[in-house]
Amino acid sequence: MNHIRFSFEDLEVWDKAVDFANEVIRLIDGINAGRKHYRLIEQLEAASTSVSLNIAEGKGRYSKKEFIQFLYIARGSLYETITLLTIFQKNHWINDEQLIGLRHLADEIGKMLSSLISSIKRSMS
Repeated sequence: MNHIRFSFEDLEVWDKAVDFANEVIRLIDGINAGRKHYRLIEQLEAASTSVSLNIAEGKGRYSKKEFIQFLYIARGSLYETITLLTIFQKNHWINDEQLIGLRHLADEIGKMLSSLISSIKRSMS
């Protein structure tokens, strides 16, 4: 069976962003925050998955300028995820160790996104 590969799958930052989303989803599975906070949990899941989704969508666009815009959106979703995780930690829904681990991974992804954006911009000039 032939394995079809999409161009975004060759991006290490996309792969790390998928892993990040999976880590957040696993964390969410263990959260017992009560039904009244379901919207926040849903928002955390959406923000964390949005990082890799925007990288993939941007890679599928026809111009480098559009790709860069989607990479900026991905970085914004990454920052949104960290903010939500911080709120969860302050409410004792996740512990310090969980937050620190995800912050380290997010920091790595953020640096990779910035580097990719800079690289694309250099190739455009």
